[in-house]
Amino acid sequence: MSVEIKVPTVGESISEVTLSQWLKQDGDYVEMDENIAELESDKATFELPAEKAGILKIVAQEGDTLEIGALVATIEEGEAPAGDKKEDKQETDKAEDTPQADSKPAADSSKDSYASGTASPAAAKILREKGIAPASLDGTGKDGRITKEDAEKAEAPKAKASEPAKPATVATQVPKASGERNERREKMSSLRKTIAKRLVAVKNETAMLTTFNEVNMKPIMDLRAKYKEIFKEKHGVGLGFMSFFTKAICTALKEWPAVNARIDGEEIVYSDFVDVSIAVSAPKGLVVPVIRNADSLSLHEIEKEVVNLAVKARDNKLTIEEMTGGTFTITNGGVFGSMMSTPIINAPQSAIFGMHNIIERPVAENGQVVIRPMMYVAMSYDHRIVDGRESVSFVVRVKQLLEDPARLLLEI
Repeated sequence: MSVEIKVPTVGESISEVTLSQWLKQDGDYVEMDENIAELESDKATFELPAEKAGILKIVAQEGDTLEIGALVATIEEGEAPAGDKKEDKQETDKAEDTPQADSKPAADSSKDSYASGTASPAAAKILREKGIAPASLDGTGKDGRITKEDAEKAEAPKAKASEPAKPATVATQVPKASGERNERREKMSSLRKTIAKRLVAVKNETAMLTTFNEVNMKPIMDLRAKYKEIFKEKHGVGLGFMSFFTKAICTALKEWPAVNARIDGEEIVYSDFVDVSIAVSAPKGLVVPVIRNADSLSLHEIEKEVVNLAVKARDNKLTIEEMTGGTFTITNGGVFGSMMSTPIINAPQSAIFGMHNIIERPVAENGQVVIRPMMYVAMSYDHRIVDGRESVSFVVRVKQLLEDPARLLLEI
């Protein structure tokens, strides 16, 4: 009796996923609850476990977009006999060692088999990357199946790549560039497509405006230098800039609640709590995990949450719950060297705060020109809900709290 493995329900708003990678091959023996594939939604990557032990029969291929409930694979009863694996390997080795003239009749005799000209999952992935059609190859595997070794040895694309030399007639008009000029195409992931769609929607559907200011970072840098060793020894985490900015922003949001609100239809929803979304660059794209109730956390609790979420983002282990429901977003382009930018709002939120690189610059202080570590900050906001007075006052308040960190402790 076989068991069907289908795409599970992973969230209310998710209707389809992409099969990003098979962790097992067709015909492999798998244990119950062993992960067999990775599925990627527009919000997160998660693994698909086997629902019983048995022989895996792959149905969907890597790169396929599947709806919730779609069939991914089946698991047949039984075990994979070790002898069969050795026999298949010997047949493959024998086919590779046999001269081409002798192997053709064998290939022809297997044309009626469903496996003839069919690539294994691993081979199919290699052929897609090389741009080779499976039908153009003669498989050396069982019943003419195209193996991974066949795909790796295939050299057809190089020969064909030079064929589109017809535009060479234009070479007399356009100077020929030296060196290799290769191109490659990759299918957009569900995450990347969703990011693109949401960013364009925000630009088209909101009255987005950005206000700028600059912050003298010397007071915070002096405070960090004085207490960072004690702080790390006591709390087990480093004292970074993100916790100071988060605390300052939470304080300012309490004073200017419209910046922490959102539009829902014809209503404005005000939140009396602050869930701060932190924009993080992950291997598969930008993700925005959320620090819940950031307004009630201490500096060391914020730092621990930032580290925890950053590690999960790097390892693609963030859950959908950890990336939904934020009320305000902070993004730090300064870690990549950005000096100034206009961040795009993370819908349905109404504002996003951008941190940037710290640069020592000459500034006027008490009538004297001095060198100070300065950071440009920017806040993009939806002008439909946040007025200019509120946005500018909010940023000025954050600047005031950062340049005099004692205010954060005294709440003044």
